[in-house]
Amino acid sequence: MQFDLFSFLLTYWWIVVILIFIIILLLIVPFIRVLKEYERAVIFRLGRAVPGVKGPGVVFLLPILDKMVKVDLREQYFEIEHQRCITSDNAPVDIDLLIYHRVVNARDSVLRIRGFSGAALGISQTTLRAVVGDITLDDVLAKREYINSVLREKLDENTEPWGVKVTKVEIREILPPTKVNEAMIMQMEAERRRRAMVTEAAGKRESTIAVAEGDKQSAILRAEGERQSAILRAEGEALALQKIFDVAKGIDEKTMTIQYLETLQALGASPSTKYVIPIEFTQIITPIQKFLKGIK
Repeated sequence: MQFDLFSFLLTYWWIVVILIFIIILLLIVPFIRVLKEYERAVIFRLGRAVPGVKGPGVVFLLPILDKMVKVDLREQYFEIEHQRCITSDNAPVDIDLLIYHRVVNARDSVLRIRGFSGAALGISQTTLRAVVGDITLDDVLAKREYINSVLREKLDENTEPWGVKVTKVEIREILPPTKVNEAMIMQMEAERRRRAMVTEAAGKRESTIAVAEGDKQSAILRAEGERQSAILRAEGEALALQKIFDVAKGIDEKTMTIQYLETLQALGASPSTKYVIPIEFTQIITPIQKFLKGIK
């Protein structure tokens, strides 16, 4: 029995179609790429870069002819650890840096630079030494934001042709020499003691002022009370004198004479020798004479 290929193909044609489809998929799938939202692709066709960039989404490559290079557009960072620098006053200092960057032009980042991180690391080290070398140790310790800003600007100028933007530079740690660090600690302790003494002196001064102000207010209130008391006493005495005066105006000469005589009698009752001349003698005789005449 001979094998009839034509009859077999007519009978099992669907198997042949499936096999052909699978073979085509196996040949095409390796040249179909899917790029994420933050990815872009630079296509090289026969060694030459195709204009523009591809992605995100599905990207089709020509078999054998095309080669794709993916570029990540997300912000990334690299660190520079313990970079030894010399300040303008010849003080060695170790600085740790974090440099944040992102690709803004995927085509330039592939065509104009190979290994951006390595190149950026070298530029960062030399730029850091140049910036720190122009300022003193005190400024290095106190002006971190200034150093960050200058480094970012200079790095951004160098990386812009590569299609990469330096977004942020952060100094993570500054390590001065041991002796300088010990001197800083002593200075900090002295400054804290000075602030404590100033605070204590200010508290004592405020307390003294408060006590003096309290004494002043107390003296004012006491004087005001005494003044009011004196006024009230004077008003009472004035009212008493006015009352006596009003009563005295109604007393006649006979009553006054009797009062004089009773007063003299009371004064003369004591055993001591006394000389009492309350009024002019002629004035005391006149009312007595009138009184005696009235009795007769």
